[in-house]
Amino acid sequence: MKKAERALISLTDKSGIEGFARELEGLGIEILSTGGTAKKMRDNGIAVKDVSEFTGFPEMLDGRVKTLHPKVHGGILARKNNPDHLRQMKEHGLQAIDIVAVNLYAFDKTTADPDCTLANAIENIDIGGPTMLRAAAKNYADVTVIVDPADYPTVISEIKETGNTSLKTRFKLARKVFALTSKYDTAIINWLDNIDADTHSELS
Repeated sequence: MKKAERALISLTDKSGIEGFARELEGLGIEILSTGGTAKKMRDNGIAVKDVSEFTGFPEMLDGRVKTLHPKVHGGILARKNNPDHLRQMKEHGLQAIDIVAVNLYAFDKTTADPDCTLANAIENIDIGGPTMLRAAAKNYADVTVIVDPADYPTVISEIKETGNTSLKTRFKLARKVFALTSKYDTAIINWLDNIDADTHSELS
């Protein structure tokens, strides 16, 4: 497994991000990020490249589209031992993304407010986050995916020791992703099951 070179970090829960990102930076790993996460790291003196700069495409639609781009998902999903994947990456100017650290919009917290509207709930359904997480978890053979800040120390320790994480660790982290996205979608459908859309005019 080649040395990890690039990480994409986009977080709602930013606890522990300063130390984690500073360790990655110290290991020579380029950091890509978006919005408030990028600002948090820059405010702490950590070098960050905006995803919009990485893709050459701006964030749009009030932030609904940030990371949904072939340069992001190609970089995550490409198999590094597949010559045809490597050829296509070179052909299209794609760069590998080796680490994905993402957590999701706080849908449960938003909808716990009894005054939460359908429109507000809908805007707190994360699209880019689960897409990146599932892509990275699917490609756990090549990508380290992190949804829990408690896993930062293990990831850093293994990268310091070997230049990357172990397959065993990547598999364990991938399982956490699918558990999280399953729970996340269940929370959405459970909330929507109790909503009468006909009584909500704010989306029309």
